[in-house]
Amino acid sequence: MLFTETKLKDAYVVELEKKGDHRGFFARSWDTKEFTKYNLNSKLVQCNISFSKKCGTLHGMHYQTKPFEESKLIRCTKGKIFDVIIDLRPFSKTFKKWFGIELTEENYKMLFVPEGFAHGFQSLVDNTEIVYQVSEFYTPDSELGIHWNDPAFNIKWPVKEKIITEKDNSWKFFDVGVLE
Repeated sequence: MLFTETKLKDAYVVELEKKGDHRGFFARSWDTKEFTKYNLNSKLVQCNISFSKKCGTLHGMHYQTKPFEESKLIRCTKGKIFDVIIDLRPFSKTFKKWFGIELTEENYKMLFVPEGFAHGFQSLVDNTEIVYQVSEFYTPDSELGIHWNDPAFNIKWPVKEKIITEKDNSWKFFDVGVLE
């Protein structure tokens, strides 16, 4: 596994080291020792699948508050997404910065999202599926979100026509006081 830190502190793009031959390839997509070596949360409690029927479907920007903050490992298993994270850790050097990356079924890249980050994604083609592993159980009472189009971040979503749930459209604009 190859770990490349993004421009946001503690967030990594994880690439598979493929060992292949005429039959195809083999690669590890998870290794507790490797994640621990980079001081990344290696506790996994849940694995989720998200399927988007239409191109432009937008999910986010979600996070859970203390004591239920979660890290995530995101991989696109079918189709293509633009995956976005925002650093919401007030004492971080990259506080309020965002990072986006295209994850596809072809590139096999994964994004490690540390605790204290908001996460969202937009499908770039029809019939897109992602799998993500999380370090904390979903806790509805600690779930919060930031409006996907918040001017405090000015995220450049690649698909103009967006399909968004009422819940994701109702998140308020960023307020640092919510984090504490």
